[in-house]
Amino acid sequence: MEVEPVDTNIGRRLRKCLEELVKTDRDLLDNDVNERSITHKLAEHIQREFRHWHVDCEYNRKGHVPKTLEGKYLESVYSNDTHARTVYPDIIIHHRETNENLVAIEVKKQTNPDGLDIDRHKLAGYREEHGYKNTLLVILDGAKYKLEEN
Repeated sequence: MEVEPVDTNIGRRLRKCLEELVKTDRDLLDNDVNERSITHKLAEHIQREFRHWHVDCEYNRKGHVPKTLEGKYLESVYSNDTHARTVYPDIIIHHRETNENLVAIEVKKQTNPDGLDIDRHKLAGYREEHGYKNTLLVILDGAKYKLEEN
């Protein structure tokens, strides 16, 4: 499946949020704090930029039921499990209790030993199984960042 690039306006707006994170919360990046602390602050910046959307960290619902990944995506995320498991995207921009999913974002610090493949695979699952048109992998290396539009 060919990946459709993130809408340039969305990408520009998310880069603006990352720049704001670096500017105002650099101590979190410099001190190598937990990814959840960083994604929480990044989500606050995103919420200000996307005022008419819900911006949630680790949101695990599709309507009223837990959001899961199945099939080939489940295999790489949970290699020794045979049942669908709840997934928690690091950050999503969406309208709760609807099928309006704008962006799913996974954030990975360069210091994380787990590598990027699992996050890339989860993003593919979000696109295929949950209808996200736009997915991003944010790779943080201190105050520097790289965006992979998936």
